[in-house]
Amino acid sequence: MRKIKIINRKIDRIKKIIYIVITIFIGGVGYLSIIKNDYYLKLLDNINNTTYLTKSAPRGRIFDRFGNLLVDNKLTPVLYYLNTTKNSSIDEINIAKELIKFVNIDYSKVTMRNIKDYYLAINDCNYLITDLEWQMLNNRKITNKDIYNIKIERLDENVLNNLSEEEKLIAYLYYLMNNGYSYEFKTIKKDNLTDKEISNISENLDLLPGFFIDYCYERVYLYNDTFKSILGNVSKIALEDKEYYLNNGYILNDLVGTSFIEKQYEKYLHGEKGRYKIEGGKIEKVKDSMIGKDIYLTIDIKLQQEVDKILETELINAKNDPNTELFNSVYVVIKEPKTGDILAMSGKGIKKVDNKYVVYDLTPEVITNSMTPGSVVKGASIMVGYKEGAIDIGEKIIDDCVKLYNIPKKCSWKRLGVVNDIKALSLSSNVFQFKTALKVAKIDYKYNMKIDNVSEAFSKYRDFFKSIGLGSKTEIDLPIDGIGEIGTNNSPDLYLNYVIGQYDTYTTMQLSEYISTIANYGIKVSPHLLLEVKDNNITYLKYTPNKTKINIDDKYINRVRIGFNEVMKSGLGRNFMGNVLSPSGKTGTSVTFYDSNNDGVIDTPTVSNAFVGYYPSDNPKMSIALTFPNIMRINGNDNRSYANKTITKKIVEAFDKLSE
Repeated sequence: MRKIKIINRKIDRIKKIIYIVITIFIGGVGYLSIIKNDYYLKLLDNINNTTYLTKSAPRGRIFDRFGNLLVDNKLTPVLYYLNTTKNSSIDEINIAKELIKFVNIDYSKVTMRNIKDYYLAINDCNYLITDLEWQMLNNRKITNKDIYNIKIERLDENVLNNLSEEEKLIAYLYYLMNNGYSYEFKTIKKDNLTDKEISNISENLDLLPGFFIDYCYERVYLYNDTFKSILGNVSKIALEDKEYYLNNGYILNDLVGTSFIEKQYEKYLHGEKGRYKIEGGKIEKVKDSMIGKDIYLTIDIKLQQEVDKILETELINAKNDPNTELFNSVYVVIKEPKTGDILAMSGKGIKKVDNKYVVYDLTPEVITNSMTPGSVVKGASIMVGYKEGAIDIGEKIIDDCVKLYNIPKKCSWKRLGVVNDIKALSLSSNVFQFKTALKVAKIDYKYNMKIDNVSEAFSKYRDFFKSIGLGSKTEIDLPIDGIGEIGTNNSPDLYLNYVIGQYDTYTTMQLSEYISTIANYGIKVSPHLLLEVKDNNITYLKYTPNKTKINIDDKYINRVRIGFNEVMKSGLGRNFMGNVLSPSGKTGTSVTFYDSNNDGVIDTPTVSNAFVGYYPSDNPKMSIALTFPNIMRINGNDNRSYANKTITKKIVEAFDKLSE
C-alpha cells in the first residue's frame, strides 16, 4: 500500500513538471507569435531585402611595344534602374511617368512588342481569351505564359498605333526597366546624359525608387580604327560561354572580352569587381572596384599606321592599272624573326560605293584567309630535296619542260638552260623543283613516262612544310588560328604542282612564320602579340613563345639563305625591298580562280602574287610576308599591275626609316 502511494506521488510530480513545461512552451510561442510578431516580421523582411550585387571594374589598359597607349577606359555617367523595392508593373509605369519629367529618352527603337507589353501591364485584356482557353488553363493544359502570349498575338495593332507619343515613350522605358535578368542593373540612359539631367534626377530620387546615377567604364581607342579589329571587343557574356565564365566567378551581366586581344587576355584585363549592398531599398557601396592589369603588345603603332596608309593608298592607285577589276584585297605581316614579335599586321579590302572606291579593314583575315602562294615556297621545297638526298649543294639541272603521261607539259616561266640550286631560286625555276620532286619519289625521269604512286614522297614534302610553318597552326596568341586548305588528292600532277606552290593554300601569317624561320637560321618561333603584362607598372608576366629547330642540317638552311639573297640581288626580286641593306626574299605567282558574279561558281582565271623577305640577310631585324589575291585578270596579254612591288617596297622602306 505504501509503495502505491509513493508511485502516485511521483506520477503527480511528473504531471506537474509536464504541465509547467507545456505552459512555458505555449507562453513562449504566444510571446513570439503575438507580442513580438511585428519585430520578427520586420527582421525577416530586412533579411529578405538585403541583397549584394557586384559591378564590373575598369579593364586594364593596352599599350604598344613602346608604351603608346592604345586602349583606355572612359568614365561615363549612366542612369540605372534596379527594382530594389519590388515595384509592381503599375508602380514601374507610374515611376516612368515621373522620370520623363527629368530626362530625355530616345525612344526611336521602340517596337510593337514593347508597346504590347506596356498595354497589357495596364489592361488585363481578358476578353482576348476564349472560355475554352480559360478552361485549358484551369486544367493545366496551358500555362499563364501561354495565356499572355495569346494576348500579345491578338492585340489589335491599329489600336496600339493610336497611342500618344508619351505613352510610346513610357512603353519603351517600361521595356528598358524590365529587359534582362531581374537582379542586374538596367541601363536606362548612357549616351549624352547631361549635367542638368543628372542634377534633376539626383534631386528627385524620392519620386524615382529604383533609379540611381552611377558611372561605368567604356573602352576608348586612342588611335581610332587603327588595329581596332585585332584589339577586339568588350560585351556581355555570350550564351555559349556562360558556363565557363560562371565557373570562374563572373556573373551574367559582367562585361568581358569577346574577341581577339580582349578575349585572349581577359584573365589579365578584367578588374576586381566593386560590391554593393542593397537593403531597405537603399544602395550602399561596400567595396571599390580595382582596375585590371595592363598589357603591352608587340605592335609598333606608328609602323602599323604607316602600313595601313600605304595599303589604302596603293589599293586605290592599283585600280587605275589594267585588268585589276577583281583585285580587291591585300594582306601583310611584319615580324621580328628572332623573337616572333608581330610588329605590324594589316589586311585591307576595296570596293566601289556610289561610284567611289572605299577601303575597309580585313586585318583578321591575315590569320584566316588563304591562297595558293606560288613560288615563295620553293625555299621549303628545295630543302626537302637536300634533306632526302635527292640533290646536294651546287646541284645542276637542265631547265627544260617536264612531260608525264596524260599530263600537259610543265615548264618554268621561260627556258632557263643549265641552272644550279642558287640560280634555280633566284630565277624561280619550276623545272628544278619538278625534277627534284621526282628524285625524292625515287623516280628516274624519262619523257612522257607513266607514274602511279607518289603518296609517300608527297607526305615527306607536307611533313617538312608543316615543320617550317606551312600547313600547320601558327600558335599565334589569339582565339583564331587558320591553317589554310590541305588537298586530299595525291596524283602525280598535283604532287608537282605542290612543290611550286600551286596546290595547298596558306595564310599570310603562315607565310610569315615560314620566312621568319629561314631568316632565323632554322629556328621557328611562334608569332605572338603579347609582349608583357604589368600590374601597377611592375612587370607581372613576360610572354615566352614556343621555339623549335627544324630538322635539317644548318648547311642546307644557309644554302637557301644564299639563294634568297641572290633573288634580291640578281633575280626576280630585284628592287622589291627598295634600297635597304642586304635584303633576302622570294617572289611568288600563282594561277587562281575567282567567282566573278557571286553565283557560287569559281569561273574566272586570275593571277595572285605573294612575297616573303627579310633584311639584313646576316642578322635580320625584320621579316615581311604579303599576299595579293587576284591581283589581275588573265586575259591573254602582258598588261599587269605592279601593286605588289610598289606596296612591298614602300612598306619595307617605311619600316627602315622608322627603325633608324
